Amino acid sequence: MKTITMPSFGADMEQGKVAEWNIKPGDTVHKGEIIATIETMKGLIDMEVFDDGIIEQLLVEPGSEVPVGEPIATLRLLGEVAVETPPIKTIPTEKSEKPSAPKHASSKATQTAPISTPPPETTTTISTQPHLSFSLEKSNQLISPAARYQAEQQGFDWRTIPKGTGPNGAIVLADIQHHFQTEKFDLNDATPVKKHGYVEQDANEQKMRQAIAAVVSQSKREIPHYYLNQDISLTRALQWLQHYNENQPPESRLLINALVYCAIAKALQKFPTFNGFYQNNHFQPAEQVHLGNAINLRQGGLMVAAIHNAATLTPATMMAKLKDQVIRAREGHLKMSEMQDATITISNLGDRGSDAILGVIFPPQVALIGLGRVREVAWVEDQIIKPVTIVSMSLAADHRVTDGHDGARLLNKINKLLQKPEQLT
Repeated sequence: MKTITMPSFGADMEQGKVAEWNIKPGDTVHKGEIIATIETMKGLIDMEVFDDGIIEQLLVEPGSEVPVGEPIATLRLLGEVAVETPPIKTIPTEKSEKPSAPKHASSKATQTAPISTPPPETTTTISTQPHLSFSLEKSNQLISPAARYQAEQQGFDWRTIPKGTGPNGAIVLADIQHHFQTEKFDLNDATPVKKHGYVEQDANEQKMRQAIAAVVSQSKREIPHYYLNQDISLTRALQWLQHYNENQPPESRLLINALVYCAIAKALQKFPTFNGFYQNNHFQPAEQVHLGNAINLRQGGLMVAAIHNAATLTPATMMAKLKDQVIRAREGHLKMSEMQDATITISNLGDRGSDAILGVIFPPQVALIGLGRVREVAWVEDQIIKPVTIVSMSLAADHRVTDGHDGARLLNKINKLLQKPEQLT
């Protein structure tokens, strides 16, 4: 018997909410299958199962807040004999307002049986539209993910809508849009601003900022950072890119980021001391390069999602991975493995206009690579001044594992690979 616990999707996560179960007791599941949707401060994340087996029990109701590491389900591995297990107390979503039971009350009052198939009024998937799922909140009102996201973006409490136009009264995106139209709500001023002149944060945003601050503070306090920066010419990479894109349809054309990410991944194979984890006073290099792609979320904050086995990807595959990951991150469909496996992080702020970035390492990783804005500068080559397109690439690394000499060699290796982009395919 294996216990499935609330996973951690980063050092800044203390608890998560089981937004929806995709399985029920008795279901057979296989490795990699999505069994639940977990809601965190940063959005919705699909939770995978890592073993083949049969779901024995679901230990928490949808909507339950559960600390990281606490049991949420049990899985009987294939081949194991079924055994009876005592019920485990469900973790409530909020404190009950009912008076506490008298001391002589049966101990059964503090426990609840494992969750069986939910009753009709708590079903989170509408049977009439199997491809459209709805989240169930404490108010027992149904709302589609798109509608909830739109409402949260505009600072609107969707629970004030008594009933939606979707199946079983679910609130859909059209209901949210209709509310703004009828109420003549100004979307540009949806975020409440206090008279004192600062923007008021909601509870989730405050928690997220506090969690990020805690991780960054820990990183700067415990990791002896050192920083390097190198300007890299992209002339040859852009020439190769232009030639490649000429023969491709618009949806298959590459951006320069695909080449840069491929060069970083392949260089890390030669410099494994930047690709791994420092834990328990010991550095453990990773077997594969799983690039952590820092993704800016529309509701604020960021999350780091792993691009698995990045050193084996071609630029075309890397481009497809980057596009897909950003879309799924903002729709709340990243997988649990993507949130846990990153061996080094890339933070790209070039599209925000920053020339360079000096990043903070995301523990327990030991390095972070920052990418600035792709820009044209005056460049001296062969004693001739000419305009050249460059990118400023920075490295933040852990002095407990590497030195500046090693970091400079890593940046030089990335530079050499970008001067021969044909070798990245």
